[in-house]
Amino acid sequence: MTTEYDADDAFALIVASYRQVTGKELVDHPFDGRWLYENAPFALLAHDRSDDPRFFYANKTAQACFGYSWQEFIGMPSRLSAEAPNREERQRLLDSVSTKGFIDSYRGLRIAKSGRRFWIENAIVWQLVRANGEHAGQAAMFHSWKDL
Repeated sequence: MTTEYDADDAFALIVASYRQVTGKELVDHPFDGRWLYENAPFALLAHDRSDDPRFFYANKTAQACFGYSWQEFIGMPSRLSAEAPNREERQRLLDSVSTKGFIDSYRGLRIAKSGRRFWIENAIVWQLVRANGEHAGQAAMFHSWKDL
């Protein structure tokens, strides 16, 4: 089951969940959804909690990093962001986030649309939680990555 999000809903969910599970603000200055999508100096992605989680948000930095347009990213199974041999490691990360609420300083190998492999480094991955306490998926933010 994939839930549709509009940009304002996604923005509110991502920002509020980050604050709720980490006790911190996503950034240390005033910002809005447009800045987060177009100008944030970090990659930000989010997927739903369906059986095969699908992306419902990817800012411009994430799109550039992975080489997918918005239209290609949204609805894509998030497992495709990692190569098949690395999907078990990725699943362990997702399971740990589900249990603990968030993980910081995560490092993982990812793959771009072109096949370029790269490390995401110092990523923060957190549980998305609606105001009613329902889990809605997970989000990830990372400032740095490097090609293999």
